[in-house]
Amino acid sequence: MTRLALILWSAAALAAVAFAGLFWFTSGGPPAPAIGGPFRLKSQTGEMIDSAALKGRSYAIFFGFTHCPEVCPTTMVDMAALMAKLGPAAKDFKIYFVSVDPERDTPEVLRNYLTSFEPHVVGLTGTPEEIAQVAKEFRVYYRKTPLDGGDYTMDHSAFVYLMGKDGGFRNVIGYQEKPDRALEKLKSLLEKG
Repeated sequence: MTRLALILWSAAALAAVAFAGLFWFTSGGPPAPAIGGPFRLKSQTGEMIDSAALKGRSYAIFFGFTHCPEVCPTTMVDMAALMAKLGPAAKDFKIYFVSVDPERDTPEVLRNYLTSFEPHVVGLTGTPEEIAQVAKEFRVYYRKTPLDGGDYTMDHSAFVYLMGKDGGFRNVIGYQEKPDRALEKLKSLLEKG
């Protein structure tokens, strides 16, 4: 290879790297992994809820369990307060509570647990495999953790995922996020879908 050809190839390679770097910088890096996906789970009434039937409606989805000592009940109380602040604007809005503990959280257990909370909340459960698949689609961490005496608890992510009318991810509400900020996220979701 001649010296001129080597210089031209080097310049072309450098230009390609610079272009790729510019693309990376202006696009904010690689695309974020998708959050959410299709699911079909059993509600606390025994009805099958299919995510395809939710198209055209914005909704929230939270992953927890009924034996949760703090995070889950606190999140449900916080969401109830937000729904009250939204008033009639949230009339048809649903919060789906997906149990990460399907061994204990049957539809009946979910129904009894959720009577203490907001009527907007729909409990969902399924087989361990179904729950694992939905958790994977939503990038949710959960793990069974043994306790003394043979019982167990569940470690899990504590986000409320906000999903648009097209079923796409829009935002999250973090655990005990400032109410005004969480309310703005919900208002935006309801207005823009």
